[in-house]
Amino acid sequence: MKSDSLVRHAGKMLDITACRRYNSTKSAGISGDLFVMSAQIPPAVCVKRGFMVSFFVCLAILIDGYFVCGKLASNTFAPDDRDTPAVKSSDGVDYAVLPRWKLFLLQLINISGPGPVFAALQGALWGPMVFLWITFGTLLAGGIHDYFAGMMSTRTGGSAISETAGIYLGSAVKNITRVLSLVLLILLGAAFAVGPAGLIVTLLRQSGAEGMLTAARFWLSVILVYYFVAAFFPIDKLIGRVCPIFSICLILMAAGVACGIVIRPEYTIPEIWSGFRSMHPAGVPPFPFMLVTTACGVISGFHAAQSPLMARCMKSERQGRSVFYGAMVCEGIIALIWAAAGCALYPITGGLNTGLQAILDGSQAAAVFDVCAKTMGGIGIALAMLGVIACPITSGDTAFRSARLTLADWFKIDQKNYANRLKLCVPVLGAGAILGIGNALGKIDYNVIWRYFSWSNQTLAMIVLWAASMYLFQQKKNYWITAVPATFMSAVSCTYFILGEECLGQLLNKHEVVDGARKLVAYNTALAYPVGIVFAAALLGIFLYATRKQTAKA
Repeated sequence: MKSDSLVRHAGKMLDITACRRYNSTKSAGISGDLFVMSAQIPPAVCVKRGFMVSFFVCLAILIDGYFVCGKLASNTFAPDDRDTPAVKSSDGVDYAVLPRWKLFLLQLINISGPGPVFAALQGALWGPMVFLWITFGTLLAGGIHDYFAGMMSTRTGGSAISETAGIYLGSAVKNITRVLSLVLLILLGAAFAVGPAGLIVTLLRQSGAEGMLTAARFWLSVILVYYFVAAFFPIDKLIGRVCPIFSICLILMAAGVACGIVIRPEYTIPEIWSGFRSMHPAGVPPFPFMLVTTACGVISGFHAAQSPLMARCMKSERQGRSVFYGAMVCEGIIALIWAAAGCALYPITGGLNTGLQAILDGSQAAAVFDVCAKTMGGIGIALAMLGVIACPITSGDTAFRSARLTLADWFKIDQKNYANRLKLCVPVLGAGAILGIGNALGKIDYNVIWRYFSWSNQTLAMIVLWAASMYLFQQKKNYWITAVPATFMSAVSCTYFILGEECLGQLLNKHEVVDGARKLVAYNTALAYPVGIVFAAALLGIFLYATRKQTAKA
């Protein structure tokens, strides 16, 4: 008998996760919770169910981290009782005071959508080592990033993150951030229309429906019309009423998956120490790919682009910790649960997560349905439908709204006026429609465009953290709380740019021609890792030089 992941039978190592069959103590005639291999393997070959210590420890760290790390971030920023943008600039459209509970739920769905679900399942391909990144990345990078992005926006009148970054890093960075944030928001908004539309069509066809209802263009048009209405009308009229409901559904879906894994004895979450190695079937290196893959559940520049929506709706700065840091920790918990599901529910072959890879190769939506069905049964399937259809839509609507506000801040266009809002909603939704309908017609390969999302997303997060560091320096506060994750994310962004096949990887990685096709053989980590470290150190050096220069002028 072997450790947590493998047992030996007939001279061969077999996966415990392949059995997933439980014999009660009465029928098996033995005591305790035991896993027994399926009918092809004698019941004598069995192991005790693990205690899943790693998962529960990481969960406890995330919960405790909200109080410890969140308090540290709040004390560093030092919120006070000054009037917030929602109070002094109230316009009944984008600036409107909302209750704390609604702010939290709106922020959660704004930054999440299906991100912590899909991203975490993809991240689970690397095995339980992803638990560490989700846990500490959320507390020390993602939560810090989201909190300071939201609070800096609050201090600058609820401005878009591009304008906030420009204040502290200069006009060149401001323009770069404007482009990055707009691209991210429109790309993600369009993706969150294309995906649900395609899934609705699939479900209707499977149910026997015909005609217009099974046309992807019809549902895409319906979703885009909803996006237009949500981006145009006051935030408390539609988004403020609809989105919190689906935020609760996202939480319930994660809670159901967690309970299903814990209650059902045929599933066990592997321990970090028994699988602290890459289990990715394709041999993709964890750094930086695991970190970038799970971005939507850990640290994402998209969050910074979304946070000004809630910065314009807070009654008090003191709500920022629960709204910005708290929503990020909640997203981290959701991601941890889904990563645990990916590690626990599928068979492992030769130490690789081939079972999870197989279900993900079908589609991410299929993987979500499968997890929910296995852990919750029929109720899980209903929640999965909400998770993969409604949650993307309720994140896409705020993405287009944020894009409108980014343009409004860029060109200084007041948004209280109906005509001015219309001027910006039309081009923003028009760009989304071109991407979405072009994809539905087969004219635009959205997958190619989407590949660049990962790198631009992490790069925006890097910029926001450097802007927060400069803000803290100018306020004579501890800037290392943001400078350390900024340096780390600089290394991640640079390394990914070198290794990613959509970036420089086509030129720098090793490829071979197999059956007439060019195939990736090995990543050039020998080059990428040192360059990433040097790049990160250089940016830290530039930042420290800038701080000393400003100190000398003072």
